Amino acid sequence: MFYLDFEEKLEKFDMEIQSLIKLSEETDIDVDRKIKDIEKKKQSELNRIYNNLSPWQIVKLARHPNRPKTKNFINNIFKNFTPFHGDRLYSEDKAIISGFAFLNESPVIILGTEKGNDMKTRITHNFGMAKPEGYRKAQRVMKLASKLNLPLICFIDTSGAYPGKDAEERGQAEAIAQSMKVALNCETPCLSVIIGEGGSGGAIALATSDVVLMLSNSIYSVISPEGCSSILWKSSDFAETASNSLKITAKDCLEFKIVDQIIQEPIGGAHRYHEKVSSDLKEALVKNIEDLKLLSKNDLIKKRNDRYLNYII
Repeated sequence: MFYLDFEEKLEKFDMEIQSLIKLSEETDIDVDRKIKDIEKKKQSELNRIYNNLSPWQIVKLARHPNRPKTKNFINNIFKNFTPFHGDRLYSEDKAIISGFAFLNESPVIILGTEKGNDMKTRITHNFGMAKPEGYRKAQRVMKLASKLNLPLICFIDTSGAYPGKDAEERGQAEAIAQSMKVALNCETPCLSVIIGEGGSGGAIALATSDVVLMLSNSIYSVISPEGCSSILWKSSDFAETASNSLKITAKDCLEFKIVDQIIQEPIGGAHRYHEKVSSDLKEALVKNIEDLKLLSKNDLIKKRNDRYLNYII
């Protein structure tokens, strides 16, 4: 388990528990009572921390290395996932994963950014930062969802689109804009879930949906706190100050009607409770898809377009 800087006491409690378990195994001493006392103190500390999280602490939780990623949710929520590959124009972008799957017994199409769980997979998936071919792949998948009339579910966990020179040369901004355009005209229910970081246009390209859900310890912003700090103070040292002003938390986004529903994470965060968070998210996905299926295609598209046009007004 990776512990964040504000979880120092939790790490000490867990170390004490592990030491007592080891002692018990080696000496047959009964340590159950002591372990229960420590677990009680640990739970009290968890409640204290997670009921009083600052925006900067939520940023750190959204980036937690053990936080469930798109692949984790695919494995925990869906069945028979069959992946798609390539944009049919340039190449395969592994920062974007997609494919057919079954939600309960109903077919759906999945699209999402994937960061990876360790250094090898993070490099493979380019840390979740998609290039133009990734967004053109997303467009292909969106059009396929429309053609087959299958609900589209998007998972978002990215600090933003890849800002490299090669990506800009291949039309990064145009690819993001086209993804939003295609999403606005998708003729099937579209749902997006912010599961970690929702950064800038790289996130919006997959979050232009009928319903946007957000895990309670995730973030959604036009720019990262570090980026904001670099612009305003010419240094990334004021990222914490910037995070307090950017209104990037799930609570803020719900208040401003940027998202529609918050999926509450258990005390301790999603990184400690993958299965519980997956179960709650699955329930929300099923309910929202059922509601969206009641709308006609024309009403669905009109409502979606009105929603995003109102952000500009």
